[in-house]
Amino acid sequence: MQTRRLGSTALEIAPLVLGGNVFGWTADEKTSFDLLDRFVDAGFNAIDTADAYSRWAPGNKGGESETIIGKWMKARGNRDKVIVITKVGSDMGQGKKDLSAAYIEKAAEASLKRLQTDAIDLYLSHWPDPTVPYEETLGAYQKLIAAGKVRHIGACNLDASQLRAALDVARLRDLPRYEVLQPEYNLYDRSSFEGPLRDLCMAEGLGVISYYALAKGFLSGKYRGIGDLGKSVRGEGVKAYLNPRGMRILAALDGIAARHAAAQAEVALAWIMARPGITAPIASATSLEQMNSLVRAASLKLSQADIAELDKAGA
Repeated sequence: MQTRRLGSTALEIAPLVLGGNVFGWTADEKTSFDLLDRFVDAGFNAIDTADAYSRWAPGNKGGESETIIGKWMKARGNRDKVIVITKVGSDMGQGKKDLSAAYIEKAAEASLKRLQTDAIDLYLSHWPDPTVPYEETLGAYQKLIAAGKVRHIGACNLDASQLRAALDVARLRDLPRYEVLQPEYNLYDRSSFEGPLRDLCMAEGLGVISYYALAKGFLSGKYRGIGDLGKSVRGEGVKAYLNPRGMRILAALDGIAARHAAAQAEVALAWIMARPGITAPIASATSLEQMNSLVRAASLKLSQADIAELDKAGA
């Protein structure tokens, strides 16, 4: 598996990151273990989760995904072969997003316990918290790094001005800086990353791992109309894509997928992998069939004509 360096970190990752948001939600523990086994057996190594996964599911309280990943790593004895990415700052019952130093210290210990590991490879601020200065948040991460509990840090969902401010504070105060950004980015949702934010990431040498790579499942091609929304628990979130632009993107995916004897989702992921400034997309699976499709996506090479066609359709 050809790996890519994740920004300026010491981490080398395969060109696809496995999303752990489904573990303990739409994938039970046994299914999750099977999916994780297939993922690493295929040569991939980076798993993305968060303390809040999957707090939204009935009966869950958060931490379910981390717990399953921790059990799996312990059972397989493969912690040294896996890059663990998790996040802090979501509402875990405290009633707000929280990147205060006191909260980060407490949340990191809880994540380490659930993951059954001594260190988190990449720890991300899940959301901006305008109530806490960057200096305080980065200072908390500095202590965790010094203690060997976190190797590298990054952030999700920042715009260009927020990321610039955080990088400036890190430099001025001699604090660790965000080395990785996790933005929303796919063939349909492009505007928030393409432009100033991507330019900044590339200029500063940040790694970028994008989420919602398949636009909540829309780019898999299985949602063509309102009647299809019931096919998944995530279907309702796809409604916004059912418009002329969305249909234009699906038509382009259909044609290119047919030419490559590939699935539409594989083409959509391969497009992201080929984008300037992107290290790897994040994608999840709830069945081995879906996992095998993710594996194939990493070896799919789109032509320049394919990429141009998709760019035009999604413009």
